[in-house]
Amino acid sequence: MIGLTCLTTNGRPLVAPKLNRQRALFVLSKIDEILAWEKSTDRERDSKFVELGRYLCEVRAGLYWRVDNVRSFDEFLERKFPESRRKAYYLMAIHEQLPRIRKRELELIGWTKARELAKVARRDRQGFDCAPWVHKATTMPRDEFKREVDRHLTGKETEPWEILYFKAYKSQLPVIEQALETAGLMLGTDKSRGYCLEMICADFLAGVSSEPGNRNALLPALTRLVLGLPLPQRKQLLESVQVAL
Repeated sequence: MIGLTCLTTNGRPLVAPKLNRQRALFVLSKIDEILAWEKSTDRERDSKFVELGRYLCEVRAGLYWRVDNVRSFDEFLERKFPESRRKAYYLMAIHEQLPRIRKRELELIGWTKARELAKVARRDRQGFDCAPWVHKATTMPRDEFKREVDRHLTGKETEPWEILYFKAYKSQLPVIEQALETAGLMLGTDKSRGYCLEMICADFLAGVSSEPGNRNALLPALTRLVLGLPLPQRKQLLESVQVAL
């Protein structure tokens, strides 16, 4: 049943914990208070996210969501976080995975870096050495710290990235989506949409002109395309190029 995942049975049938209505009303009011404060101050969960994550975990464990006239904890989160429930789960993970880090340190780090710290703690478990990671989170810029976490989790170097924003009319979306879908089928469905977009642009540059400026922009994209091919196809392509040379 949704909302009962925190219960243990010890061989006995599942029994919902007795609802502490007074405590539930207090915790739910604190959640509403924090969310209202964040909305009025137009800030991210930078200073109260630790407290909010703790209260959300308590709502889930004590089934306090039943007081709010909803059918499940997920429905409770949908109501409190209409834009994205994912943020609520991040805040809960911070509370659950980082109990050894003091509240004040987490508040100084900020919730986006604390979210990355929780990923490390979940993976390393008992081997998680929080002191050096807290130092890195405190001293590194956010994007650099995220790359450090990705490198630790995957063992691979990650390339700097940024999000692109541009407007597209609704009439243009079918063409854009079809192009990205076709590129994904050709390049492999495991490739990101950003990678597919890069290859579409590279194909355009290859066909539009042979000017030196376009060749300079095309070379990195073609190199990335070759490295993304399966090894047998990569070898076949290189052999064909050598024959042509």
